[in-house]
Amino acid sequence: MSGWRTRRDLRFVLAGAQYPQDFSWSENIYLVRHLPPGQHPAFFSSARLTLNVTRQDTAATGRCLSGRLFEAAACGTPIVTEAWKGLESFFEPDRELLRAQTANDILAVLDRGRTELATMAARAGERVFGQHTSAHRAHELIRLLREAPAGHGAHHAAAARA
Repeated sequence: MSGWRTRRDLRFVLAGAQYPQDFSWSENIYLVRHLPPGQHPAFFSSARLTLNVTRQDTAATGRCLSGRLFEAAACGTPIVTEAWKGLESFFEPDRELLRAQTANDILAVLDRGRTELATMAARAGERVFGQHTSAHRAHELIRLLREAPAGHGAHHAAAARA
């Protein structure tokens, strides 16, 4: 959090209901407690950069990341996130998004040029629309069901073919 106070020339907007009431706010940090899903595209599209913080229990699975990463990428917003096992299954770090572990890492990202960040965001958007849409997930599920051994989803595979 101290990094935000270091960059008083910038404005930071936090969205989410889980920030503690006693959070130490400063003049350049704004909180939106609840952002309805219909407002997510406008929110992400208006940001120069978005910071994703994955819940520890979610990151530990390596397979169940926040949909916010996909939303931000689809909106063309550059993403910085902490590193976690499995991230590279969804995005290519340092090409489609940036990783940061410390406040200094984030401050370094803030100093990157808009063109570099826009290029990275465009790559992430291409990845989302090329591999991570709901249609892609539906096709993947059908493929997995069809490949399942007999007795382990075979009846679901038949339903998927119907």
